[in-house]
Amino acid sequence: MFEVSVDETFSSGHALRGYKGKCENVHGHNYKVRVTLAGPKLDSIGLLYDFVHLKQAIQSVIRTLDHRHLNDFAPFDTINPSAENIAQHIFEEISKQMKSAENGATISQVTVWETDVTSATYRP
Repeated sequence: MFEVSVDETFSSGHALRGYKGKCENVHGHNYKVRVTLAGPKLDSIGLLYDFVHLKQAIQSVIRTLDHRHLNDFAPFDTINPSAENIAQHIFEEISKQMKSAENGATISQVTVWETDVTSATYRP
């Protein structure tokens, strides 16, 4: 099995509804996102997936989140903008944009860091 990953960053604010503690208040993070693809074989030129295409898909999703109050933005206007839900949202949106890989490469996980030491991972 092969894996490739791309990291990107964005900054946003949010508040956790129903949470009792300081995170119920509006606050912000400099998020780090890692999207990892996995697949059983490489393509004809020795790549699992083109980094350029993966970066483009990630950046198009990140642009919709960057410098926003996430609670005002679908789907986070109805679900909490937790790191867990953000990771799943990023997975779903990137999956819609990814070019199909003949070698079977798919997103294996999306990890979102809120800080240097706290992260959440979504695996489909």
